[in-house]
Amino acid sequence: MKALKVGIVTLLAGGISIGAAIFGQRWVGETPLGERTLERQSAQLQTLPDFRLQDLDGHEVASNAWAGKVLVLNYWASWCPPCVRELPLFILAQDAWRGTGVQFVGIAVDRVEDAQCFAADYPVNFPLLVADPEVIALSKRLGNRVGGLPFTVIFDRRGRRVFSHVGEMTAAELETQIEGLVGAANGPTPPLESDSIRR
Repeated sequence: MKALKVGIVTLLAGGISIGAAIFGQRWVGETPLGERTLERQSAQLQTLPDFRLQDLDGHEVASNAWAGKVLVLNYWASWCPPCVRELPLFILAQDAWRGTGVQFVGIAVDRVEDAQCFAADYPVNFPLLVADPEVIALSKRLGNRVGGLPFTVIFDRRGRRVFSHVGEMTAAELETQIEGLVGAANGPTPPLESDSIRR
């Protein structure tokens, strides 16, 4: 009789363990998998999103203002040394590609006053907008998984994301990306050369 009880208890315990493992894995496993799927979807934004930000003068600018252009968005800050080192490259590039439909836009992850002071001391030849929390979060969906600065993302003329880069860019990297989007119809683009730009 004792052996029968031990056998029944063992069978029940084994059945409960196996059932818990199967159902537990199913129910517990669904939540992380669902979260991973949502994270993957949120990280795969492939087109220029709609957003509105204030420029340094307080005017609202919509992202569709540059529809039909090759758009280079650069997240930067006045307190970020690599960002400041990179800006002369973008200023030179905006001049070099001005007539080809390429538009650079800086998104300052900064206080408005600090960005204004920086722009007063170091004039920039392209629009500077001030980031809000939503657009900062948007950078992660555009490829900036670590939330680092500077962060550059490039969109083609149809608004498709074609390139993203965390960290300081070189002139060679930028030329490679832009030349492929501008196309041969506009002729060769001038090389980006300056003493203040590293290759």
